[in-house]
Amino acid sequence: MSKPSAEKRHRQSLKRRQLNRGWKKKIRSVEKSLLEKIGGGKAAEAAIELRKLTRLLSRAASRGVFHKKKASRKISRLSRRLTLAAAKST
Repeated sequence: MSKPSAEKRHRQSLKRRQLNRGWKKKIRSVEKSLLEKIGGGKAAEAAIELRKLTRLLSRAASRGVFHKKKASRKISRLSRRLTLAAAKST
């Protein structure tokens, strides 16, 4: 028989896992659509997606889903990719 505190921590970890998975799924779907728009040469639409993704990543990092530096790194790499794609198309 486990202690009640251990049972509570387990319940909390399961709830957090579900929340984190939800955040990650949402971020992955926005990131995928951003990459599709970058690949398709739709720079204006991709810029809007990047702003949306930046906001999601920052919020997720502040909630502890990702480390803050990982979120920052993702934003930096994706914005550089968008800039290069926009420069190539012009």
